[in-house]
Amino acid sequence: MTDQALHTGSITDLPGLSVGHADHPQRPTGCTVLLCPQGAVCGVEVRGGAPGTRETDLLRPENTVQTVHAVLLTGGSAFGLDAAGGVMRWLDEQGHGLAVGPARVPIVPAAVLFDLWLGDAQMRPDAALGHAACVAASSQAPQQGNVGAGLGASVGKMHGIARAMRGGIGTASVSVGAFTVGALVAVNAIGDVLDADGRVLAGARTEDGLALLDSTQALLAGHGPPQWMVGMATTIGVVATDAQLNKAQATQLAGLAHHGLSRSISPVTTGDGDCLFALASGSTGRAGDINALGAMAAEAVARAIRNAVLSAKALNEPGMPWLPAASDWPGRQP
Repeated sequence: MTDQALHTGSITDLPGLSVGHADHPQRPTGCTVLLCPQGAVCGVEVRGGAPGTRETDLLRPENTVQTVHAVLLTGGSAFGLDAAGGVMRWLDEQGHGLAVGPARVPIVPAAVLFDLWLGDAQMRPDAALGHAACVAASSQAPQQGNVGAGLGASVGKMHGIARAMRGGIGTASVSVGAFTVGALVAVNAIGDVLDADGRVLAGARTEDGLALLDSTQALLAGHGPPQWMVGMATTIGVVATDAQLNKAQATQLAGLAHHGLSRSISPVTTGDGDCLFALASGSTGRAGDINALGAMAAEAVARAIRNAVLSAKALNEPGMPWLPAASDWPGRQP
């Protein structure tokens, strides 16, 4: 068993936010929705080389729409973007959305991760699953680990899925003075997940599968993969604050939050489609210093990533790769 402890706090510590998960009933994939139905200012920073996203251009600071009503994180690679239609349908049923002429149009940015090698790749999150995630949403601290968008997540894929470990979804929050920043992150990286001291919590395993490799050290020693994977890994997430920010500041916050990835994932590669959204609810009624909020966001992201793998459970299903988890490491291959 690991001697690491979960970090406290959740993105739902912020008033007005709720999180819902929905799992596919037939294979390890799912989606997770963060609802802010009354609207929140939103920015995004996409740094990965192989992203799968929806409505990110809308979030550019110079563009017209200022607020969103939900953010969707989903498995299923680009196919999983279908789930956003179900989130829109639920928001429409509740009367939420941007007033456009005679209608209200819910604004739902989304990002995907690749989990198609676990089970039947023809089974992906769809609109029904996105709607179910909204129905399940709660302002209570959400479940972490292998649920929703984290159900099919894996980490440590530098030498392929056969030597990887279980990823997941995690959340955390950081409060300083009057402000809180929370994070919700689905972790499906090529690299390893590190603890606060730089030790590997979960990641690539040695060829016999029974020890941790330390991907970065192996790479620096000249033992990298013969060919890097592209488009088959990513870390996606949302940070949120109760400070008042405009869209340009929310975009800056999303960029600063990416520093949490480099603290907790190693290596971060161009093969990962990393994407982080940033929401500002403004519920404190006060403007916050973007540098302080950025430091809080990076820390919340790093904590959420560690929580994701510490909450994960081993995958041992017929016809699927054996993926041990940090919670039961060191494991023995069945």
